Parts: sequence; structure tokens; C-alpha cells
Amino acid sequence: MSVSPSSSGGAVRGRVTVSRGLSRSSPRPYRGVAGTPWIYLAPALVVLGGLLVYPVYQLGLISFLEYTQAQVSGGEPTTFQGFGNYAELFGDSEFWRVLFATVVFAAACVVSTLAVGCALAVLLTRVRAVPRLALMLAALGAWATPAVTGSTVWLLLFDPDFGPVNRMLGLGDHSWTYGRYSAFALVLLEVVWCSFPFVMVTVYAGIRAVPGEVLEAAALDGASQWRIWRSVLAPMLRPILVVVTIQSVIWDFKVFTQIYVMTGGGGIAGQNLVLNVYAYQKAFASSQYSLGSAIGVVMLLILLAVTLVYLRLLRRQGEEL
Repeated sequence: MSVSPSSSGGAVRGRVTVSRGLSRSSPRPYRGVAGTPWIYLAPALVVLGGLLVYPVYQLGLISFLEYTQAQVSGGEPTTFQGFGNYAELFGDSEFWRVLFATVVFAAACVVSTLAVGCALAVLLTRVRAVPRLALMLAALGAWATPAVTGSTVWLLLFDPDFGPVNRMLGLGDHSWTYGRYSAFALVLLEVVWCSFPFVMVTVYAGIRAVPGEVLEAAALDGASQWRIWRSVLAPMLRPILVVVTIQSVIWDFKVFTQIYVMTGGGGIAGQNLVLNVYAYQKAFASSQYSLGSAIGVVMLLILLAVTLVYLRLLRRQGEEL
């Protein structure tokens, strides 16, 4: 079938008109300048560089020097020690004892905080508005309490002479901070008390974002609450759980205030020392600033290693982080 020139020309003109109309009405794609995200991030990166990078650099530099009170006062020159401070630190049996106690204590705090926070987050989804609001306010009050204040209050609660806990339990004048394990347990309770609100609020927000149809389907299939959490909620909330776990590891591994206040600087004969308090004693009590800096560098490397290994294991399982 042949097409007349006029008809074909009209068709072409019609198509041109339509295409022009579409080109005028459709928005043009935005073409940003290369590197625009870095321009917006630059102020924050400058601030973080000043607040984090430079102190870490100074910490590492001092750990390679002989830096004691004599060098601080200018009585003796500062000399380069290389890895001498680290060799002295790793050759000290007390350092390994404190490191082991820190790892065990931090692990117990992380597991307890996650368990309490996740359990209360699920509870928040089961109660009415008024009890939920009361629990949220109480938890946020614990979270907002300064560590020194919270530690002092817990000491008063468990005081052997005037504390209400011993009277309620009938323990008489039992001292919770005298024994090594009871002191660690008391500090653990205080750490969990001031840390679980972050986990609770974060996980609760994640649960509220889960479609209700998924939970209803699991309940109709006869799944228990524990099975719903383990098989439905936990896999869907894994990115959130990764964040709160890493944050808890960092917080609990570098606990200082609670141990220092509640055990009087590390307990009797240093039985309740953790790495942060141990570094403080080396740096300021003994004026061995280089050894204290070396302990700080070791703590930083341990936290980085734990975080990277944890993230790598999750990526191997196919999780998108």
C-alpha cells in the first residue's frame, strides 16, 4: 500500500509535534557536578578529622616515645623507643590478665544488654499506650543519667550499711564491691541499666516498620513468640541488630566511669581492672604516658578488628550492610 506524500508528511509532522510536546513537558534529568557529595560532606569530614584523626595520631606517636613526667616537665629530652613500650606491655603478665577480664566483662555486658533491650522492645509492642509511654520515659531517664550519677546511685542501693537491697534480700552487711565477681556483677547491672534503652528504642522502631501481615501470618501458622522472634523478626532486623551490637561492643569494651567509681579505681589490689582503667593508672597514676598510650592503641586495634571481622562474617552470609 502506498502512502501519499501529503499523508506521510502529515504523519511526520504529527510525530514531530508529539515529540516536541513530550520534550517540553518532560523534566530534564539533573546532572550534578562531579564530586558534589564530597562537597557536602567536607565540613563534617574536617570536624571529624580534627576531633578524631589528630588525637589518634598523637596517641600513636606518644606510644613510640619515652614520655614520662620527666619529659613532660622538660627535665629530660624525649627519645624514640620504637616498639619498646609495646614489648614492655606485652611482657607484663598483669596486662594479659586485665585484657582477659576486659574481654569477658565486655562480652557479658553486650549479651545482657542486647537480651534486655530486645525483650523490652518486643514488650513495648504488646502493651497499651500508657504503659508503653511510662516504660519509654523510664528507659530514656536511665539512658540520660550521667555515668557518674548512675554509678553513685547504684552504690547507695547496694551499700552494706544503708542500702535497701541488702535489707530486702536479708544479706546484712554484705559488701558487693569486696569480692571480685560480685563487684563485676554489680558493675554489669549498672552498665546494662544505662545501655539497654538505646537497644530497646532502636529495635522497637525496627519492629514497628515490619509489616503486620507478616507477624499475623506467623501467628496463624502456630508459631510461638520466641519462634516469631527467631525466625521472622531477627532476620528482618539484622541490619539494625548489627548497628546496636557494634555500638554495644565499643561502649562496653571501653567502660571506665562505672568501674572507676563503683570499685574505687579498680577494686582491691586491682582485681576489677579493665583496660581503660589500667591505661589511666599507667598514664596518670604512674606518669608512664607512653605505656598508657600504647594500651590505648591496642584497644583501638582490638575494636577495629572485632568490628571488621563481625561485618565480614555477615557479608559472607549474604547480608547487605
